[in-house]
Amino acid sequence: MDSQVDRDRRSLRRFIAASGLTNLGDGVATIAWAWTASLLTREPLLIASIAIALRLPWALFAVPAGIIADRVDRRSLILWMDVLRGSAFGAAAMLLCLAAPFAAPPDAGVSSPIVFGFLALSALTVGTAEVFRDNAAQTMLPALVPHDRLESANGKLWSAELVGNALLGPPLGAALIAVALSMPFAFNAGLYGLAAATVAAITGSYRAAMRDTRDWRRELSEGFSFLQEAQLLRLLAWLTGAWNLFFQMVMIALILHVQDSLGLSPTSYGLVLATGAIGGIVGGLVADRIVRKLGPSATAQWMLLASAPAFAGIALAPGPLSLAAVLAFFEFTGLVWNAVSVSTRQRTIPNDLLGRVNSIYRLVAWGMMPVGLLLSGLIVRLADGPMPHQTALKAPFWVAAIGVLLVAIYGWRPLGRLLPRSAG
Repeated sequence: MDSQVDRDRRSLRRFIAASGLTNLGDGVATIAWAWTASLLTREPLLIASIAIALRLPWALFAVPAGIIADRVDRRSLILWMDVLRGSAFGAAAMLLCLAAPFAAPPDAGVSSPIVFGFLALSALTVGTAEVFRDNAAQTMLPALVPHDRLESANGKLWSAELVGNALLGPPLGAALIAVALSMPFAFNAGLYGLAAATVAAITGSYRAAMRDTRDWRRELSEGFSFLQEAQLLRLLAWLTGAWNLFFQMVMIALILHVQDSLGLSPTSYGLVLATGAIGGIVGGLVADRIVRKLGPSATAQWMLLASAPAFAGIALAPGPLSLAAVLAFFEFTGLVWNAVSVSTRQRTIPNDLLGRVNSIYRLVAWGMMPVGLLLSGLIVRLADGPMPHQTALKAPFWVAAIGVLLVAIYGWRPLGRLLPRSAG
């Protein structure tokens, strides 16, 4: 008969496998969403609006997602959100298959308003499901491993996610687009169904302790109160939110930059992202050792600061190889930062509050993403004219580099004071 340890290990493997599958779908979608939008319009702000539809739900639904995660079985919530995402991708695939081919994309407006609107609605549905799924997953993981192994478990989880999200997903998405524009969406529909089946195979109950009465106002107040009193968690939330703002500013600008300035095809761009992901995979695998050697405080300080030269390096990279090298360095530092920030959050928050506090935290940390996406489009629009077009496309990279440098300077001393200087 299997021991509880064996069952927990098997559940953790399935949990990581399901996350890897969904992140493979996310990686395919990284290319599919933006490239499809760019075939319907060349307006940067409109292209950014699809990404905004994906990220806006973090600002709208993060808090309800936390309340629900503390009320229901977290495994079941993950399962049904994967089913919903698969359905949304399937519907988008059907529409694109029926609507193709498209007229040439205009510089202003869109060539097919119905297709563009449905694409935005599908992105909004996928983004909403992601909010509930990801929050439930982060609150479920501490039930699968001892707290002293959270950095190691998170590192393995994120490495598996990056293999799908950034190493395999983007080039696969590009290859599928080369076959037919609807193919990556149809592929994702099947992939999320497989992920849901994998989650269904995880045994056990993952429901937080039940309370006698349910009052969402009281539950929400408890979550806000805990975060308000946790100075370290508040600091990490705001630093992560500011970083995410600049990260999204860079990634949406990168689509037009690689097309118009570097002249890359979808396949080449996918390979650049995949090569850059190798740095993140390595970062996830060695994060635990770095944290143990440098300590959580020094690790967080240096990894945050490293984003400034990385963002500048994206603007300065003259070709795909140098761009891939910069992205690899960037992904490495980002994954090591996550090992500190996420593990600290999971270790600090009690299980019966984890969903709510985690969701409020992520409302701050992820709710800034739509702002960054919007700013990216606005910066390019305002700079294009006073500056040459290719220079204007690089403007968000320089704004992000300066912005994250200021964020790192602001957070340097508080991180050193509030985070432990040594691991363990």
